[in-house]
Amino acid sequence: MENQTPNHSSSKILIGDLSEVERVAFYKKTYSHVAGGVLVFILFEYLLLQSETLIEFMLSMTQGYKWLIMLGGFMLATNYAESMALRTTDKNKQYLAYGIYIFFEALIFVPMIYIAAVYMDSGTEILYQASIVTLALFSGLSAAVLLTKKDFSFLKTGLTIGFFIAIGLIIAGSLFGFYLSLWFSVGMCLLAGGSILYQTSNLVKKYGVEDYIPAALGLFASLMLLFWYILRIFMSRD
Repeated sequence: MENQTPNHSSSKILIGDLSEVERVAFYKKTYSHVAGGVLVFILFEYLLLQSETLIEFMLSMTQGYKWLIMLGGFMLATNYAESMALRTTDKNKQYLAYGIYIFFEALIFVPMIYIAAVYMDSGTEILYQASIVTLALFSGLSAAVLLTKKDFSFLKTGLTIGFFIAIGLIIAGSLFGFYLSLWFSVGMCLLAGGSILYQTSNLVKKYGVEDYIPAALGLFASLMLLFWYILRIFMSRD
C-alpha cells in the first residue's frame, strides 16, 4: 500500500522523524497489536473449527478452480480491510479492518489446520512445532531490523516480482492439477521472510505515530504467510 491517502498525508509526522523514545513506544504498540492479532486469530480458528458444515464447505473449496475462487475472495476481502485501515484515522474503523483481516485469515486456514490436526500422524503437535518456528523466525527477523536499523527497502522490487511469479504458479497448479513441491514452500518462506524485513524497516518511512494498527496489520499479514508455508513444509514430512 504505497498510495497517498488521507491517513498518510505529507503533513503527517513519520516515525523516522521522532525521537528514539517515541519510536520505541510506537514499536511496542505495533508489536503488541501483532501479538493481539495472533490471539484473536487463534480464537477465530477455534470457533470456526467447531462447525462441521463450515469445515466440509472449506474442504470442498480446495480443489481446482474452486480454490482460485476462494483465493480471489480472500484477496478482495483482505485488500478491502487493508485499504480501510490505511484510509482512516478513526481507531474504531481501524480495529474493525484489522478484525476483518484476521477473520478471513482464520477462514482460509481452516482446511489446512483441520487436515494437520486430524489426518497428520503427529496431530496437533505439528501445529505447535510450526507455530514455534514461525514465531521464532518472525521475532528474529524483526529484531535484526530494529537493532541494526538497516534499510531493507531495496527488497521491494524483488518481492513484487517474486509474489507475481508465485501467484502465477499457484493459478497454474490449480488449473492444471500439478503439485507445487516442497521447494515452492521453501521459496515462499524466503519471500515471507523478505516481506517481514521490508515491512519492519519500512515502519519509520510509511507510518505516523498513530498508525500502529495499520502497521500491525501489515506485519501480521507477513507473519501469517510465513506460518502458512512453514506449516506446509512440516505437513510434507508426514
